[in-house]
Amino acid sequence: MTMADHTKPMAITLGDAAGIGPEIIVKAFRDAPEQLQGCVVVGDLAVMQRAALLVAQCEYQEPHMQIQRVSDLHEAANIKAPHTIPVLQVTQPLTTEQLPVWGQISATAGQLAADCVVWAANAALRGEVSAVVTAPLHKEALFVAGVPFPGHTEMLQACAAAHAGVAVDDMPVRMMLANPELKTVLVSIHVSLRKAIEAVTLDNILQTLRITHAAELAATGRAPHMAVAGLNPHAGEGGLMGREELDIIIPALQQARAEGMQVSGPFAPDTVFMRARAKNGKAGEFDVVIAMYHDQGLIPVKYLGVEQGVNVTLGLPLVRTSPDHGTAFDVAGTAKADASSLLAAVVTARTMGHGA
Repeated sequence: MTMADHTKPMAITLGDAAGIGPEIIVKAFRDAPEQLQGCVVVGDLAVMQRAALLVAQCEYQEPHMQIQRVSDLHEAANIKAPHTIPVLQVTQPLTTEQLPVWGQISATAGQLAADCVVWAANAALRGEVSAVVTAPLHKEALFVAGVPFPGHTEMLQACAAAHAGVAVDDMPVRMMLANPELKTVLVSIHVSLRKAIEAVTLDNILQTLRITHAAELAATGRAPHMAVAGLNPHAGEGGLMGREELDIIIPALQQARAEGMQVSGPFAPDTVFMRARAKNGKAGEFDVVIAMYHDQGLIPVKYLGVEQGVNVTLGLPLVRTSPDHGTAFDVAGTAKADASSLLAAVVTARTMGHGA
């Protein structure tokens, strides 16, 4: 895992301008200025001004935040004015008339969100920012904008591969969702369930274990005990409910153990997350759970509450975290969004690579 260089500014990308991303960025700067010190918003001035006005008008909390356009990262890092959010305009500025409507899918918002992520990723790869924290984007907005990626993880992977001069397949990454009670890493991410099942291969599972082992070792200073969920109900019940555990998952675990990793399983997916959960100040049985597909791993973490959940991309040569929630179009423009998960993502980005 790449360590964050905390002498450099941290980039927070705008997210979808029609969603809650800009609003929670404003609230985070207002509510935790010490944590946001040294952060710069990579986005659009008009979008952030609208969000600041929304929060000021709908909430009567002080202070009201001011938006300041900065010309470069150096200027952003040296902003000392209180209650001020530095915004680095990295795209053609939007006019008031061009601002996406709250809660509506927009090609303008999708393209803006993607452009901000790409700019921030490349700045991190050049060593100009310490980490990237991404506010939520909307996958349909990316699609209507013609962005050839379904989400943040794939976009960041492509940027990192291009920077390294390698094929995307040679820059393997994994998504980890984490909160104070549970960590889970996914073998596959944004694909259909049918394709996710096809992605349960020995190589993919072993690669997930290697990436997770290396990331957790770097982050905590010790090798993690990883639990692996089965693909089928009851982890296949000895082959009665599917043979993927016998033919694919168990051989991958045996290879991982031969490489010195501490890994257990495969376990029944409906109980392994409870065994791994830290509760009432007591650590769980495992440090992290390896899930075979997106919903298998994310439902347990999100059920525990998205307020402190953080999405971390493992395997990148940069630090990237994100809130554990989406654009929340249903409440966008109401100033009801909670910034807790974004703040947790900033704190996580600051601590990554420091060890326990």
